Amino acid sequence: MAPYESDDNTNEDLRTGRRKAARYVVPVAVVGVAAATIGLVPAFAGSGDPDLPDITAEQLIEKIAASDVQQLSGTVKISTDLGLPSLGGLESSLGGMGSGGDDSGSSADPSAKLMELASGTHTLRVAADGEDKQKLSLLDKASEYSVIHNGDEVWAYDSASNEAYHMKDSSGAAKDKGGKSEDVPATPKEMADEALKAVDDTTSVTVDGTAQVAGRDAYKLLIKPKESGSTVGAISIAVDAKTGLPLKFTLTPTSGGAAVIDAGFTKVDFSKPAASTFDFSPPKGTKVTEGEDLKAEDKGRARPKDGEDLGKELEGEGLKVIGEGWSSIAQFDTGGEGMPSEESGAGDAGRFLDSLGDQVSGKFGSGTVFSTRLVNALITDDGKVYAGAVTKDALVKAANAAE
Repeated sequence: MAPYESDDNTNEDLRTGRRKAARYVVPVAVVGVAAATIGLVPAFAGSGDPDLPDITAEQLIEKIAASDVQQLSGTVKISTDLGLPSLGGLESSLGGMGSGGDDSGSSADPSAKLMELASGTHTLRVAADGEDKQKLSLLDKASEYSVIHNGDEVWAYDSASNEAYHMKDSSGAAKDKGGKSEDVPATPKEMADEALKAVDDTTSVTVDGTAQVAGRDAYKLLIKPKESGSTVGAISIAVDAKTGLPLKFTLTPTSGGAAVIDAGFTKVDFSKPAASTFDFSPPKGTKVTEGEDLKAEDKGRARPKDGEDLGKELEGEGLKVIGEGWSSIAQFDTGGEGMPSEESGAGDAGRFLDSLGDQVSGKFGSGTVFSTRLVNALITDDGKVYAGAVTKDALVKAANAAE
């Protein structure tokens, strides 16, 4: 089916739909999970594109906003390819700082365990029954990790270590752990909401035909930056034709190749899950860590800041935004001397950091660009930072213009 085009003069309609979409939170966003969950990715099921009635981009955005799916279960995959270098044992050491292996916490703590979803491909099962019952299970070859939210109880269980993490939701303890679904997108729906927030005059939005996802007929919404300079090539959202629920989210970079994030369902069922799905009792011999107990331990040591806290801190320290839309760049001054390098006499540490970045120079002086397939950051030798979903050349240009 040929793409359906959207008039460029419909920004007010787009903004209206975007505001409505941003207010909706998918019920499968499990409390305490979202801060570490990158996405859910399926393969397209079936062959051929379904023949569906024509729909405009504005109508499809409104359909997403009006979606009210409260009950579902299904199988999903998580695939993320940021192009980060492998850090070997260092990566494992950093990942274990907040989890098992010592007395600092629990291997079942969602904020630590689900960081595994930040790279590679993973298989999950999800289930939801309204706002108070959700379950997400991360499946491995020989183990399973689950997070269960049932009423005011939140449990996370790691079968590999036989450890469980428990907290009460009534006082907002789960949200205090950074599990607010509005902080970091956890599902195709939440990713779609974040993408729709970015729709403005710098964005092209069209309906790009149809597809089948997990056996469901879907429309494809295509979002693309109009201007050059962004590392975001395009975002494709497959929207269930019947329910309006986003089933698949794909972000491809301008550099080409595999998607940076590919998110959605391989199987989905919108019937009510069995009540027993959300029941949990720790098996005999399980080491249980209480959320409140973990908080008490944390009083004596620093915890990582979430995105909102870090953003407020940086604003207080002079964070500036250069440009607008998809090509915007965040700029701030660390007040330091930049990153240690081999030239600065930092020895092995400097050589290691040099190997991770590209040395650049210009009117601003010199510095190092650290790159992923989506977000790049320039740290100058005098301690200024320029970062955004933009190309290396765009960062150097911004740094030169700021001098």
